[in-house]
Order: sequence, then structure tokens, then C-alpha cells
Amino acid sequence: MNEAFDRAWAAVEELEPAPLADLFAAEPDRLQRLVIEEAGLRFDFAKTHLSAANLPVFLALAEAAGFAERRDALYAGAEVNPTEGRAAEHPAERGEGAPESVARARALHQRMRTLIDAIEAEALGPVRHILHLGIGGSALGPKLLVDALGRDAGRYEVAVVSNVDGAALAEAIAGFDPHATLIVVASKTFTTGETMLNARSAMAWLEESGVADPFSKLVALTASPDAALDFGVDETRILPFVDTVGGRFSLWSSIGFSAALALGWDAFESLLEGAAAMDRHFRLATPERNAPLLAAFADRLYVNVTGAGSRAVFAYDERLRLLPSYLQQLEMESNGKGIRLDGMLVGRATAPVTWGGVGTDAQHAVFQLLHQGTQIVPVEFVAAIEPAHGLDPAHHEQLLVNCFAQGAALMAGRPSDDPHRTYPGDGPSTTILLDRLDPRTLGALLAFYEARVFANAALLGINPFDQFGVELGKEMAKAMDGEGEMDFDPATSALIARVFGE
Repeated sequence: MNEAFDRAWAAVEELEPAPLADLFAAEPDRLQRLVIEEAGLRFDFAKTHLSAANLPVFLALAEAAGFAERRDALYAGAEVNPTEGRAAEHPAERGEGAPESVARARALHQRMRTLIDAIEAEALGPVRHILHLGIGGSALGPKLLVDALGRDAGRYEVAVVSNVDGAALAEAIAGFDPHATLIVVASKTFTTGETMLNARSAMAWLEESGVADPFSKLVALTASPDAALDFGVDETRILPFVDTVGGRFSLWSSIGFSAALALGWDAFESLLEGAAAMDRHFRLATPERNAPLLAAFADRLYVNVTGAGSRAVFAYDERLRLLPSYLQQLEMESNGKGIRLDGMLVGRATAPVTWGGVGTDAQHAVFQLLHQGTQIVPVEFVAAIEPAHGLDPAHHEQLLVNCFAQGAALMAGRPSDDPHRTYPGDGPSTTILLDRLDPRTLGALLAFYEARVFANAALLGINPFDQFGVELGKEMAKAMDGEGEMDFDPATSALIARVFGE
């Protein structure tokens, strides 16, 4: 990088955050400065250790790291993924990129909508079930969307299968009518081992069930349409997306087809609009009032100053129960790196371990560690003001009361003469409150997390868009399966011999 970058990081790593109680006492304008409302979301960073004293240090780091220039390059469609020689054009999928990229994305969306219209008109025969096959970003995003927004849609029954364990596929198709099932295969390269094995097994199920033309039930979502053609997919049922859209950023592209079909096109468009609103905030807000950038500052404060090795996300909304799993890939696959863009070692911690669960269940499982454990764990609470049901309002009131109380308890703590009943307090938390959970606010929420990932990468000087770390294990698996040669350690060789008789 450069000397200014090193000096800025040295200043960050020398910070000594003041206790939260002291910050609230010393900063009467704290809520005004650290609460941001945008796109139907309210971001409350007041119970983090960001302060009037340390915020300028982080702003200096952002400037030294060239954050604004890297962000502008992202939205301009420049090559921001140099290790793979690519742009990262997922913002163009929601209309916030280079004009030519946006036009191409809209054309591909129109192709997707045309196929959805044909399916709704039963041009492909009756469809009541959707079997979506993918892995990683090709499954996590669509699964989250359908689970969060599709519970009352009633349009189609959707199963998303990613695991290569045959038990997962068998469970998914157990209640499906093969003659009314659409099989959607989502794979960027259309060569992903787990996905293609599941696809072949699903096609075999159709054939064994007496479906006259199994390929008439097949849709491909891919950046490699030729590979889908070779597999046997009809050209009219191949929905391409560009290879500059990474897997974990791809739900806005044709990878979101199953969700768009299940939820309806209007819902999918609202999802894109919400994400675009967050894109505009990320691009145009001042650094002091930029929600994704402030979240990244807090991440760096806890990881690199206080030594926090993880970050916990708790959704106080059953519809967002898959959010922690989605964020695990988005954050750890993007920023779990040890090498900077210039090829040098980062020399400091990068991505924390992302984990979490659903409130109030998590309160009776993991919150013991958060309140009285020895580890610093920044916590994120995500909730919606409007309930998702027509039951007694007391349900939602209790849910939100518990959400707000946990954040207050983490910060305040409680002294006691009995050491076993002492709560140290000063525990950091962020609260993200949605006006309501709908396609638009969910789009804005997910785009916020993407922007936060990018901001963290810029501050660290790393590339969030490659994922070479996932390849070595896959290469070894292929070698074990007879598709290559590789020497294994004695323990692994013994396991192979024990299981496969070699």
C-alpha cells in the first residue's frame, strides 16, 4: 500500500476506546450522530464504541486506504477484482452501475421475466413445485428470499437443495409431484460437482417417475450457457448472468429466478429497488453518516483494537432465521483473506467469524456467553416494527421488548456482591430496525451488508471478490474421487483405504 496507509493503521491500533457509559455521558448528541435512517431501515450504532474521539481516526484510515476511489471504481464497472481480472457488477443488476452494464442486466432480467410469464401461463405444463439446486451463493440467497418473503405467497412450493448428501435431495422431493415439478439448476460454471450430481439425480427421478421429457422440466441459471446446452437444457430455458457477478452477490441476477417465480415479479423488482436505494446511500452519503462505512469502522474497532474474533447476528424475526447463514458466506468468503491487493501479507486480523441465531431462542442458548463470558463479541440485533402474523399483539411486543432489553443489558451490566451474579456490561451492540419486512426493505438490508463487506475490504487493502481459499479442498476431493492425482498425509490415506477399500 503506502506509508500513509501504514500510519493510519498505526493510529487505529493505538486507540483505547472509552466505556460506553462514559461515552453516553460525554456525548449528548450521540444518538443524532450514530443513528441513521435510510430506505426503511434504522441503523443504531450508539451502543458501539465509536466516538467523537475515534471517528476521525477511522475517517483518516478510509482516506489513506482510498476508500472513496475504490467505491467509485466499483460502481463504474472498473476492474476491482484484479486477481481474476474482472469488475464486480452486482450493483448493475439493481440499476446502479455503468450504463452499459445496467442495460445488459435489464435485458437479462427481461429474459427471466419472459420465462416466468410463460410458466405462469402453464406454457411448460402445470407447475406446483420448484426444486432449486445450487450451492453457496447459488442457494443461500434464493433460499433466504423465499423463506423470508414467501410464506404467504402460496404460488408454488419451493425446496432449495445444496447439500450433496442424498438425504437432502430425497427429503425435498418426497412430497413433490414429478409431473408438476420444475427443476432449476443454478451454477455459475455449470460444472459445480455437488450441484451437477444433484441435477443428474433429480433428472433420473423425473425419468423413473414416468415424465416423458424430463428436460422439458429443466431451467438453467448460469454464466456458462454453452455448458448448460451441453448438459441438455433447451436454449429458451437458459437464463444467463455475466461472470462479473460473483456467486455470493448474485441473488439480484438470474440466480434469483426461483425466488422471483415464487414471490412474483413485482416483489423481485421491489427487492432490486430497495437494494438500489441502499446503493445510492452508500455512494452519496458523507462518510460520517454512511451506514455501511460506519459499520465497517465498528468492525475494525472490535477486530483490530479490542481483539474480538467473532461477530454475532441475531434476527428477532422468524422470517430472517436464515440471515446469519447467508452472512457467513458473504462476509467470511469475501474478507477471510491474509494477502493484500499488492501481494503483501495483511499483517492484522481481517474477517471475524460470523455466527448467530434467532431471538428469543438464542437467549436460552448462547447469551450466557455474551453476558458473562470472557470473550468480546460485538452483537447485531435485527428486527422489524410490524409483526408477521395476525395473532395477539403481545407476541410481537414481547419479541421486540426482549430484543431491546438484551442490547441494554449487554451495555449496562450489573454489579453484585455475588461474583456469580455479576454482569460486567460494556458489551457492544448494533440494532437494525426495519419499518416492516417486505421485498424493498430486505433488498436494502442485504445491499447494506454487501456494502459493509466492500468497505471493510477497502480499509484492509484486500480483494473481497475472489475466493481461492475454497479450491484446495475441492481439488483434493476430486483426487480422492479418481479425477486427479495428489499425495495425502498418512492419516487421510488410511481413511480412504478404510472407506473405499483402496
